[in-house]
Amino acid sequence: MVNIDGAQLAAWVAGLLLPMVRILGLMAIAPVFAHTVTPARVKIGLGVLLAVIVAPTLPSITGFDPLSLGGLMLIGQQLVIGLAMGFAMRIVFAAVEFAGEVAGMTMGLGFAAFFDPTTQGQSIPLNTFLTLLMALVFLAIDGHLLLLATLVRSFHDLPIGGAAPAPEAFWRIAQWGGYVFSAGVQLSLPIVAALLITNIALGILTRAAPQLNLFGIGFPLTLTVGIVMVALVLPTMATPMVRLLEQGLGLAGQAMSGR
Repeated sequence: MVNIDGAQLAAWVAGLLLPMVRILGLMAIAPVFAHTVTPARVKIGLGVLLAVIVAPTLPSITGFDPLSLGGLMLIGQQLVIGLAMGFAMRIVFAAVEFAGEVAGMTMGLGFAAFFDPTTQGQSIPLNTFLTLLMALVFLAIDGHLLLLATLVRSFHDLPIGGAAPAPEAFWRIAQWGGYVFSAGVQLSLPIVAALLITNIALGILTRAAPQLNLFGIGFPLTLTVGIVMVALVLPTMATPMVRLLEQGLGLAGQAMSGR
């Protein structure tokens, strides 16, 4: 007969629950994993499966009581670590979304905004297109596997029950959040620059020939120039996207470890 005491049962619960909380925290916000088209059962099932695989490789945790204040704080700590890692990757996709928003609004696609269930807000077609392209690049370079590998490695860099994340880790993530605007502007700069030149030319043409209908020729022209520039820039956009993803994966691994 196998005898299982309360301490051993608590150790088993802690060994599975705490890694699962960190994993589910990442999947709740990380790109691709947190997409609305992915059923919640699939996310939870994948999180439980990864926790079952990872748990035997981690040192045993003793003295864990999930109903005590210390146990709840430890669960919250693991959740924050997982959310921070997923948020670091989410910022990369936010930079691409911002680039599509800037370029699309400059092209005049603001009138074509529609409800995007992914972001739960208004989105323009170019924004959605670049986001899907970023997701395909993310999957093409096995970014989802690299992110999971980074998550598993975080259990050794920042072990469960060890030291809490340093305050500098949160500041690092906040600084990375500011990168959304600079990276987004850099990605959209060729399209915006071409449209700026087009608008300046239209302004000069309007001053030279006031009888021309600016609204009649301006909108089709800027839309055409924008689409042509997107077609020209698109083949070279994969390189900066891959660089952004690599930086995001690097930050996800260092986000809360204090390295």
